[in-house]
Amino acid sequence: MCGIVGLFLKDKALEPRLGELLAQMLEVMSDRGPDSAGFAVYGAGRPGFVKISLRAPAGIDAETLAATLRGAAGGEVELTVRDSHIIVEVPAAAEASVRAALAANHPEIAVVGSGERMEIYKEVGLPKAVAERFGLSAMTGSHGIGHTRMATESAVTTNGAHPFSTGQDQCLVHNGSLSNHNDMRRVLAKEGIRFETDNDSEVAAGYLTSRLAKGEPLGDALKSALGDLDGFYTFVVGTESGFGVLRDPIACKPAVMAETEHYVAFGSEYRALAGLPGIETARVFEPEPATVYFWERAA
Repeated sequence: MCGIVGLFLKDKALEPRLGELLAQMLEVMSDRGPDSAGFAVYGAGRPGFVKISLRAPAGIDAETLAATLRGAAGGEVELTVRDSHIIVEVPAAAEASVRAALAANHPEIAVVGSGERMEIYKEVGLPKAVAERFGLSAMTGSHGIGHTRMATESAVTTNGAHPFSTGQDQCLVHNGSLSNHNDMRRVLAKEGIRFETDNDSEVAAGYLTSRLAKGEPLGDALKSALGDLDGFYTFVVGTESGFGVLRDPIACKPAVMAETEHYVAFGSEYRALAGLPGIETARVFEPEPATVYFWERAA
């Protein structure tokens, strides 16, 4: 049993409140997942640059790290330290060099995800405490997704926390369990998809990355998942331009959505949405099984 939340803002006037609203939603889902939590926020980005989300051990020397990465990038590197995570912004063309330098010089640092706009944070602990550690309530952006985890099939570790990201500006949170994830992992590994954990949710993220790399739009990739991924699940997926929702064909896991002219919101339970502005006039509905929902921001 885990909790999922997602918030996609149609109204740019609400973007300064994204983190505040997402933090409230995440906290409400604490009793569905009290052992760890994580979230992805899609904020401002710079064309031609990529943000690499890192998780570092306590006591890391940020200045030494910055010097190493500047050498690898051949110039401009910007670091933002938030507790155990560091967001490194580098020229997109230098990402491979920066990742190689991290692996060679700082193997203790984990790469959590990367993208022009996406930042990912996750840690062990109560969702409220995790959100406060990273200052979620002060973050701004157009959309975000979050997850509260109750580990029932693996240890309570940060590696097991969601979201999972295997592609640029793409991440996934998952409530449920996949029965064929080991077989799918082997297939995807042959395609070059890299996995950092044994979590089945990371396989789901990798599956979508694979389909997108083959030119499928996200909506079609989610439809393909219905035939290729076996189990019971609710996926909420973030991309640079929006977010999508998919439930398995029998809709085993709870889910509710709310839509107004200002936003679209997702929660494992309605109470996660109850504090949103204008919720009393929202169209509240349960997403249908085996049905893809996807919203994109205007260009």
